[in-house]
Amino acid sequence: MTELLDIIGSLENKISKLVHTMEVLELSKERLQSELIQIKESNKKLESDVVAWEEKYNSLKMANSMLGSNADKTEAKLKINTLIRELDHCIAQLSE
Repeated sequence: MTELLDIIGSLENKISKLVHTMEVLELSKERLQSELIQIKESNKKLESDVVAWEEKYNSLKMANSMLGSNADKTEAKLKINTLIRELDHCIAQLSE
């Protein structure tokens, strides 16, 4: 009988430890999920900042190309020609 009580006591102890471990893991999981959400939001903000800075960079690059060297002027002319072709294409589609 004593042996059975020892086994039951041992099982209760192990179950108690498992329940405690599970609770700790659940808290850790919730903390990590919250941290993940914050990191994702931060990542989205950084991505939008990168897009904004790229647009600013391209605008500055275009402005500098209009003032700069022949290579930059050539690039600006190509960009303007591309924009004109796109406009012509849009006008042609609207005419149809």
